[in-house]
Parts: sequence; C-alpha cells; structure tokens
Amino acid sequence: MAGKSKFQAIRGTRDLLPPATALWNRVEETARAVFLTFGFGEIRPPIFESTELFARAVGGETDIVSKEMYTFSEQMDAPPASPGADTPAAGVAGSSLSLRPEATASVCRAYIEHGMAQLPQPVKLYYLGPMFRRERPQKGRYRQFYQIGAEVLGGSDAPAIDAEVIEMVMEFFGRLELPGVQLDINSIGHAAPNCRRGYVAALRSALEKVKDQLGADSQRRIETNPLRVLDSKLAHEQPIIQALPRISDHLCDDCKAHYAAVERELELRGVPYQENWRLVRGLDYYMRTTFEITAAGLGSQNAVCGGGRYDGLVELLGGPPTKGIGFAIGEDRLILSLEARERSLAPAGPVSVYIAWMGERAQSAAQRAAKTLRAAGFSVELPPAEQKLGKALERASKLNSRYALILGDNEVADGLWTVKTLADGSQQKLTEPELRDFLGRARG
Repeated sequence: MAGKSKFQAIRGTRDLLPPATALWNRVEETARAVFLTFGFGEIRPPIFESTELFARAVGGETDIVSKEMYTFSEQMDAPPASPGADTPAAGVAGSSLSLRPEATASVCRAYIEHGMAQLPQPVKLYYLGPMFRRERPQKGRYRQFYQIGAEVLGGSDAPAIDAEVIEMVMEFFGRLELPGVQLDINSIGHAAPNCRRGYVAALRSALEKVKDQLGADSQRRIETNPLRVLDSKLAHEQPIIQALPRISDHLCDDCKAHYAAVERELELRGVPYQENWRLVRGLDYYMRTTFEITAAGLGSQNAVCGGGRYDGLVELLGGPPTKGIGFAIGEDRLILSLEARERSLAPAGPVSVYIAWMGERAQSAAQRAAKTLRAAGFSVELPPAEQKLGKALERASKLNSRYALILGDNEVADGLWTVKTLADGSQQKLTEPELRDFLGRARG
C-alpha cells in the first residue's frame, strides 16, 4: 500500500507560527504607530503586476528581473483586442504578469493611476507585506519574504525631506531597541556628464586597469554596471576597491550642496550617521541621497534597510515629473536581529490567566470572571469542562500561563479568589477588587 502523501511548505517559504508571530505583530504595530506620527498613510497594492512594470522600474538587465521573478502568462478568457493593439494589456489573456519582487514600483504605479499628483503634495505612503524572488534560500533570505517600506512622492527635493524619512526609520528601529544599529549615507549625484555619468566613466577606466585582478562577476560588471563592483564582498577585491575613484570627488556643485544640507538636517535631528562612499545605486533614476541601515546579529550580510531618492521613476513609468524618496526594510532580517538579542523583544502580550474551576457554582463565576478579564485586556484560557486541580495546573503550565485563577465552591462561598503564580508556586486569596488591582500591577 502506497504511503500517505506528505505535503510541506515549498523550499524557500515557511510557516510563521505562534509564539514567534507575537514579535512579527509587535514589529508591524510599531511601524504603523511610528509612520502615522510622521503623516504617512497605508497603501496595499496587489501581489502581482504587469511584468513590464518591474522591468522598467527595477531594470530589465538586473538579476531580479532577468532571473529571480516569478512570472506567468494570464490564462483567463480575453476580451476582443483593441484595434491596433500590439501587445496584450495586463490582466488580459496572454499578458505577462509577475509576483512583486519589491513594492516601490507598485506604489509609483498607484500614484499615477489614481491621479495622486492632484492631491496636496507630497503624498506619504507606507506598506507592509510579502514579496517574491526566486533566489537561493539562506539565513534571512527566503523566496517569499516580507518588507516594510515607505515612499514620499511629489513636492520638492528639499534636503529636509530626505532627513525626515531617515529620521522616521531610525525612530522605528529605536522603538524596537534594535541592537547595533548603524546608518550609512552617501550621495550618488545625478545622471549628468559633470556628475555621476562622469564618475562612472572614470570608475570604468580605473577598473579596466585592474580587470585581471578581479573575479568573474566584477569583470562582467565593468561593462554592464561598474557601480555594482563597489558592492563586492570578495576579500581579495577589497584593497583594489579601496583604491578606486570616489564619487564624492565627482559630484556637481548642486549635488554637493544638497548632500551637505542633508547632513546638516540629520545633525539638527540628532540622527547619528557615517559616510560610506561605496553606497551606490545602479539605475539612472536614482539620484543624490542614498542610505543603508545595518544591525547586529546577522553576520556579514547585516543590512536591514536600504533607501534613497529616485526623482525620475514616476516619469519613467508614464507619470508626470515627480520627486520621490523611500526605503524598504527586510522584515525577516529585522526579526532575526531582534531574536539574536539575549533578551527577546517579543512582547509579553496580555497577562495570561488560566481559570481552573471546579463545581457547578464555580462554572458561572468562572465564565463571568473570564468575560470581565478579557474586557480589561487580559488573555484568559477558560476550560470548557471541569478538571481536577492537578490536571488544570498542569495544563496552565503547558500553555505558559502566568497565573492560575482557582475557583471552587469554597472560593465562591467566601467571595475570595485563589491566585497562583505559576513561576514560583506562590498563591494568595484575593477579593475581586484586589484581584483586579493585582493583575493590573502585573501588567504594568
């Protein structure tokens, strides 16, 4: 007889289960609370979009688009094609759709589609949710992973906007008490001959002279995107990279002034940072401010957040010329860093109480107590059937309850409730008002 089929989560995905999900909820609730105080509203874009959207926004030649996206063709019955249409529209049979590998493109598409340029500018949006990339699973990297991000679209490119976005994400990490946080910033100028384009030419020329000393990936990138060579983590390439031209020496006067103003704004806000000349972005619509935040407990791949200014992206996607800046936080890696602490930041959650009731009179009192305590915000486990005291306390311990509330006929008759602290086995008899005060102090 054939064995039963054993279904498992697909490689590169996993189930998030309690109690671990308590920390995930804490992180997401903190993000919502912090972002709200900075005037951001939540956007929930679709999980899949037209493949062309990501090809334009992320870059058709990038590994993300060319190798890592989950792409499929629309199979639904198609309405008649529009006269003169060359390619099927997204959502029409035969069109190419992709699970989102990131969310900035979707937010910009929504900004254009819903005419948000007509709203008071800038528009501040944040998002939380799963993203998808077909890459090799490893610690902190999954094929279905989670991001928290925010975008500021429209308005000006004032340095204060850049600094406030950075201040907000640093406030978020501060609220979580994320260990070993470090903010790196840089300016990558803009795509002009007297700025980044001139730097790229100088960088390519310098790389050609040391090409034979570089690995295969870096050699390939000299032609396709020399800025990516600066991202190399290969040990033998580090001394070579340190001797390469630096973008700060090639910025135009306007970009230098903007970068200096961003630094002043960060200092005014009390946000510590360090400059990192190797922090770059390869696509032309990225410009000026770029930043990265790293944390402890993640080894060499320790980045938990990356962001920067992308003033040309909305226009590239068919919208009006629009200023833009944003960031994305790798929530999976953030959780790993929080879990790496000696003291877990997973919230204790509501004070947990197990009600051990015995006897018919105690049952109604137990039900009333459960209702009252739940309304006050306590987590209450009320067994559906009477249990012997020993079994009830054993069950309470297995559920990691903090307290056992023991109700028998004697307690009901005396109007006293027996409260047992499961951590040390101590117990006391309390009146109902005294019980509320006791649990209130335990909750802090």
